[in-house]
Amino acid sequence: MAVYTAVSDQKLAAFLADYDIGRAVSFKGIAEGVENSNYFLLTDQGPHILTLYEKRVAPEDLPYFLGLMEHLARRGLACPTPIHGRDGEVLRTLCGRPAAITSFLSGVWPLRPTPAQCGPLGDALAKMHVAGLDYPARRENALSVDGWRALFAQSEARADEVVPGLRAELAAELEELATRWPHDLPEGVIHADLFPDNVFFDEDKLSGLIDFYFACNDFLAYDLAVCLNAWCFEPDVSFNVTKARLMINAYRKVRSCSEAELDALPLLARGAALRFLLTRLYDWLNQVDGAMVKPKDPMEYLKKLRFHRGLEGPGAYGIT
Repeated sequence: MAVYTAVSDQKLAAFLADYDIGRAVSFKGIAEGVENSNYFLLTDQGPHILTLYEKRVAPEDLPYFLGLMEHLARRGLACPTPIHGRDGEVLRTLCGRPAAITSFLSGVWPLRPTPAQCGPLGDALAKMHVAGLDYPARRENALSVDGWRALFAQSEARADEVVPGLRAELAAELEELATRWPHDLPEGVIHADLFPDNVFFDEDKLSGLIDFYFACNDFLAYDLAVCLNAWCFEPDVSFNVTKARLMINAYRKVRSCSEAELDALPLLARGAALRFLLTRLYDWLNQVDGAMVKPKDPMEYLKKLRFHRGLEGPGAYGIT
């Protein structure tokens, strides 16, 4: 989340006139994340989140995302619920951007996840996967192998400006992953971006999942691979096998993983690391003037990629 588009008091008031959620009492930008413009909106009826969808989010994908949140919430998953306007619609336009209001989730996201939080994370991820199995809409993962090729092409010429030799290393990695990427693992709805700042806790009790704007249909085990990268490394980029074991064991208590899924985890984790390395690399090389957010260092994910590349099997993740 971030703020790229400013909203005036007058435009906000006109926007809220289409809802039955009261008048604005407080309105403040949220300076976190990198994708959309997000505001904390407090009305005289309670707190909400207002999101303006920026250029990286395709407008045609928004019904999938918003419908998914409603679907998951109806099945008991704690996540933001889109607020319908008086006309029944959830998606509107504000300041030239597609926009929606969602319910507010209490809690805070962990700056440094603990092992005690990784178990609840695995449990919630599995419950999300199970709840999403009957979601009727479908969206392909635009940031899988073909998407990585396109991202790399956008940064390839300048990659060595970040670290010498990066261009050749990424080209070789992309070629190997494209050759070895699996085709027959169990699929379903995945979050695809379940970083700690998208998971809220009340102490060590998980209170909700947010930011479904990368959600898509892909291998369910790929979501686990994303979380291995996002939750199980320490600030010095050393891997914490205890966190991984707790997360995966909690996941497997809710949804069983096949042997093929577990065997594929090191390769899937390499792919997930490459995906976030490439998006961070692009943002690092193409910084937006005036944005209330600093691009994240892509080299963190180069180190994670190299770690997964050196593994021979899933045992390194604490799987027994």
